[in-house]
Amino acid sequence: MDEIPVFAKRLKEARLRAGFSQLGLGIQAGLDPDVASPRINRYEHGRHSPGDMRFVQKLAALLGVPMAYLFCPEDDIAAILLRVGRMGSEERKGWLERLKGE
Repeated sequence: MDEIPVFAKRLKEARLRAGFSQLGLGIQAGLDPDVASPRINRYEHGRHSPGDMRFVQKLAALLGVPMAYLFCPEDDIAAILLRVGRMGSEERKGWLERLKGE
């Protein structure tokens, strides 16, 4: 059995965490209601991937995750991206400065 692509895995994790159904996420992202659920389902199963990065950016914004999270293969780094994505800009700057000092 083939491994599920990273984007598919992260999209499903983020959608479930955000409390969206496949249909709801697809509609909120601007897909036609008739294709919204099947399209998100195909993305989550790795059968298709969005070709438009603006659409991926919209999905990330709706799900409240950094776009990089959706493509990150390492679980620990993905968790860090989620944490950093929830920080305000000043907190991120401080965190970055501390990292640079190490």
